Amino acid sequence: MSETLGFIGLGNMGVPIAANLLRAAFGLCVYNRTASKAAPLTAKGATLTASPADVAQPGGIVLTMLADDRAVEEVCLPGGSFVEHLSPGGIHISLSTISPVTARRLAEHHAKYKVDYIASPVFGRPDAAAAAKLWICNSGPAAAKKRVQAILTAIGQGIFDFGEDAGAANVVKLCGNFLVAASIETLAEMLTLAEKSGVSKKAVAEMIGKLSPLHSGYANQIAEQKFEPAGFRLALGLKDVNLIMRTAAASMTPMPLGSLLHDRYVSAVAKGRANLDWSAIALGVAEDAGLALRKAAG
Repeated sequence: MSETLGFIGLGNMGVPIAANLLRAAFGLCVYNRTASKAAPLTAKGATLTASPADVAQPGGIVLTMLADDRAVEEVCLPGGSFVEHLSPGGIHISLSTISPVTARRLAEHHAKYKVDYIASPVFGRPDAAAAAKLWICNSGPAAAKKRVQAILTAIGQGIFDFGEDAGAANVVKLCGNFLVAASIETLAEMLTLAEKSGVSKKAVAEMIGKLSPLHSGYANQIAEQKFEPAGFRLALGLKDVNLIMRTAAASMTPMPLGSLLHDRYVSAVAKGRANLDWSAIALGVAEDAGLALRKAAG
């Protein structure tokens, strides 16, 4: 068996990622606030720990897959955290989509304990995570990235290296999420235009799937108003759009479409759609056009 890793965060993405690490013969110590979510992993040989710090072995490697900046900071910054347990020579791989500013601050904190911080946010939904088909952005110390390559290879289909700046990979991840969110808005507007013009939006979505397979999934979701179960919750979409806009402001980058997306997501959350898939901002586009919504859609 390969070395034993620590893993914190067993949500929709964390569980399939951790399962792939077990499949690749890594040992695994896991922690999640809701311990019952670890059951599929403990059944396969993972060890459930009582606290985040307990997943770490001195000089070892810990992965985190957590919802936001605050969640990552809560397990890294307090005294006695897993970061302190790792030092020296340990590595933290952060798979989360967080602010580049937070990533750099965490890297500085880790360095105090001689722990390397690697930002490795991922592209892909839970089905891609289960199939080990994630795309991974990577930034951090070169030697540490080399050491963890086999781990990342076990969970993804490709790794893109963006140098040693801890924040760089998160900048790239936010750019990618902006592209996806903008595509969702575009698909929603075009399908609404089709429907308002008397053309079947389902037929148009089917055509789009043939012309652009990358857009097929979201086009069909929007056409069918099928936003549950959420592959990526709308509330997390708002979190990411907020991060995009803060990053844009910090670099003095105007993003007019980003501002529109921000308002879309705020409106959707205000209407009680936080737990729908983030493509459910399409409901706001339909409402603006005066179209009736399915009651089950939120």
